[in-house]
Amino acid sequence: MKPLKITFLLLMISSLGFAQNKNAKATIEVDGVCGMCKNRIEKACLKTKGVKSAVWSVETHDLSLIYDERKVDLETIKSNIALVGHDTETVKAKDEVYENLHHCCKYRDEEMPSDLRSK
Repeated sequence: MKPLKITFLLLMISSLGFAQNKNAKATIEVDGVCGMCKNRIEKACLKTKGVKSAVWSVETHDLSLIYDERKVDLETIKSNIALVGHDTETVKAKDEVYENLHHCCKYRDEEMPSDLRSK
């Protein structure tokens, strides 16, 4: 009986190494150009169950996230960002959603100054 208890204990300890992180951190690139974009991107993230913090930089286009890996994954977060009209490296917003953005938020527009367009 004792070897069975020891085996069970070792299995429990080893499974802790595979547990998902409830405070995972990630940085992803999200296209956008202005403060309106910042609000839209951060709001889309924070409405996603499991996202605890979302801060997007207008200058670098980097979105810093803190999220619970047990509740959400990065692809779901990226999909929710695309639903409000912003592209990420792996998930692109649908054209009809992008076209409904305010004219100053058109990061795909070739006429926008290059320092404001997507990097």
